[in-house]
Amino acid sequence: MGSEESIILTLPATAAGQRLDKALAEALPQYSRERLKTLVQGGRLAAAAGVVWDPATKMKGGEALTLVIPVPRPAHNVAQDIPLSIVFEDEHLLVLDKPAGLVVHPAAGNYDGTLVNALLHHCAGGLSGIGGVARPGIVHRIDKDTSGLLVVAKNDPTHEGLAAQFAKHSVDRRYAAVVAGVPVPPAGRIEGALARSSADRQKMAIVKDGRGKHAITHYRTVLPFTGAAQVECRLETGRTHQIRVHMASIGHPLLGDASYGRTPGKLAPLLQALGFARQALHAATLGFVHPVTKEKLSFESPLPADMLALIGALAGTIEE
Repeated sequence: MGSEESIILTLPATAAGQRLDKALAEALPQYSRERLKTLVQGGRLAAAAGVVWDPATKMKGGEALTLVIPVPRPAHNVAQDIPLSIVFEDEHLLVLDKPAGLVVHPAAGNYDGTLVNALLHHCAGGLSGIGGVARPGIVHRIDKDTSGLLVVAKNDPTHEGLAAQFAKHSVDRRYAAVVAGVPVPPAGRIEGALARSSADRQKMAIVKDGRGKHAITHYRTVLPFTGAAQVECRLETGRTHQIRVHMASIGHPLLGDASYGRTPGKLAPLLQALGFARQALHAATLGFVHPVTKEKLSFESPLPADMLALIGALAGTIEE
């Protein structure tokens, strides 16, 4: 760690009442506010009382802080010839069907072999730069172990147009999931703000309104089984791990999701026999307005083989 840079600073009295990330951005203009926010969320800022994790923390002014800047990595990604399942493509964007296990963009522990590396090869440099060197073209993401549809921008105007639709929550995103238990009522609306868990920074948690990001998920039961159900989840907002956390919060975690729930004892042997070791979640529907042509586009992705096998095995216990 000796090669890392530590910056020691004291916030001015004028920082009183400001968010931490805003106060840092004013005190350290050489870094963007977004970069500083990421560093804070990564546990790289310490105050007198210890590590500060939340960039929204309100400052009192006069705080003595130490910020650790990690060693920079080369500002480029390597194009890699990784097969892609593309369902639509034109000069402005492409829609692809991501398999489970493929990381979307480079991050700690996954600096290559990602979707971005594959896109750089496929698009030969023709990707939007808005996402920065780590996330060129990426407008939204799905978890490594979630499969399904993603839209990628090839140029900045398209990126901006798609990002605006995601911000307005006008993009149609529906997921197929298999959850533990049968939801009662069979359809409903889950509302709960999400933020990083104070107990485990790798996980998200429902927090009090005003602290995290507002999140709403609509669900409906598609097929009830004994001890499980296939459900459709429609995102009104799109937050990190939203469906996983929201379904777990009502007592119906996704099967195979080791982070947010336990597989019911009676179903554990079934998942083990199938070799099913990921959250049972698939981005099945994606609909949006093409930012350039203004055409309404909608795409459907069939369930992948592992989820079909899981549902098929459960189907023998369908409740009448």
